[in-house]
Formats: sequence, C-alpha cells, structure tokens
Amino acid sequence: MAKFFSQDQINEYKECFSLYDKQQRGKIKATDLLVAMRCLGTSPTPGEVQQHLQTHRIDRSGELDFSTFLTIMHTQIKQEDPKKEILLAMLMADKEKKGYIMASELRSKLMKLGEKLTHKEGNLGPVSHQRERIREGRVPH
Repeated sequence: MAKFFSQDQINEYKECFSLYDKQQRGKIKATDLLVAMRCLGTSPTPGEVQQHLQTHRIDRSGELDFSTFLTIMHTQIKQEDPKKEILLAMLMADKEKKGYIMASELRSKLMKLGEKLTHKEGNLGPVSHQRERIREGRVPH
C-alpha cells in the first residue's frame, strides 16, 4: 500500500488511526471507520463503509488493522469523484431543469453549508471560465 501513498500521507493516516486505537493494539473498531475516514478528508457514506467492511470480511462489531485501513482509504479515494458530486448537487438544485442555477442561490449555499466560506471565497465570478453567464446570474452545470 505504501506505493499508493506518500510517506507524509501514511504518517497522517497513522496519526489519525492511532487516535481511534484506544487500547494501542494496532486495531480500530469497525464502528470508528466512518469517522476516521472523514477526519482524513474522504466522504464515505455509511453504505460505502459497510461495503468496505464486507469486502474485507469484517462485521460491524469487528476490528481492522492499519494495513486494512490503508487499503480501504485507497479504495475510497479512488472511487470519490468531486466533479461528479458537484454536478449531482447542482442538478438537484436545478428543480426546473433549466440547465443552470442562480448564482445567488449557489453563493448562499456555499456560504451557509458545510465548511463556511467568506464573502470573498463565495464570489463566483473570477473562478469561472463562463463569467458572462454568471454575470447574468446563472451558473450552468
């Protein structure tokens, strides 16, 4: 698994893993997997975590070692697609199926949901290659 991660990443994952290895036996509880993965920046759903556990034949009351944890992290990182997730979110917000959402609506959601953005970070104009549409108040998806 070391070939897929840098030494810095492995160290970061080990540090997080150690926080959940409460008895210092080199294992974490399967019930802690979701939180540990999210602490490291991935966004697994409970269903995805269950699938990872099933793949490794670990039941919800079981434990996993660091090597298995690294394998699961690698699998999760490979399957996550932020662009696809953003597109799906925009499609859900486009209730009238116009092919765009209003920039004000997107800005409002960006500034209120998840990690809070400042007004400057929520300004969509400079980051878009489709500035004209955004100036008109529409963000295409």
